[in-house]
Amino acid sequence: MSRSCRGKARKSMLLRLSRAKAAEVAGRKDVEGRWFIGSDTIVLCDGQILGKPVDEQHAAAMLHQLSGREHQVLSGYAILDRTTGHAEAVATRVRFRQLTAEEIARYIATGEPADKAGAYAIQGLGVCFVAGIEGSYTNVVGLPLCRLTLALKEFGIPLSI
Repeated sequence: MSRSCRGKARKSMLLRLSRAKAAEVAGRKDVEGRWFIGSDTIVLCDGQILGKPVDEQHAAAMLHQLSGREHQVLSGYAILDRTTGHAEAVATRVRFRQLTAEEIARYIATGEPADKAGAYAIQGLGVCFVAGIEGSYTNVVGLPLCRLTLALKEFGIPLSI
């Protein structure tokens, strides 16, 4: 499968997961409201999806793989009302500085990598590993807020900003 086809498949998967999350909440009988947002994020390095680590060794392997390299973070989001919706995926490039084994071990000991795609949180201590980004910071956090607010505006949803 070509990289282009794999990229489309990953984007399609992200959008499907984001829609499913929003639809699950929208389908609950005990939930009021008209608009629902779902989101999901993946980290891609060497054509491989780095999800949430299963244990500390897995987290260490992911961080070693990201060390001194550039990777891509894709976040999908879906905005649904009970009948219609919009979904989009946003990509951001992230460049890590070279990490030492000791830095990786200390970071893992904080517990922060445990539930994060790619085993790091740019909004937490993991920011110390990030040499630079190209694209949306909030996308790397997990929800591309600039794009989301523009989409909400297109739906006529009033924003306080």
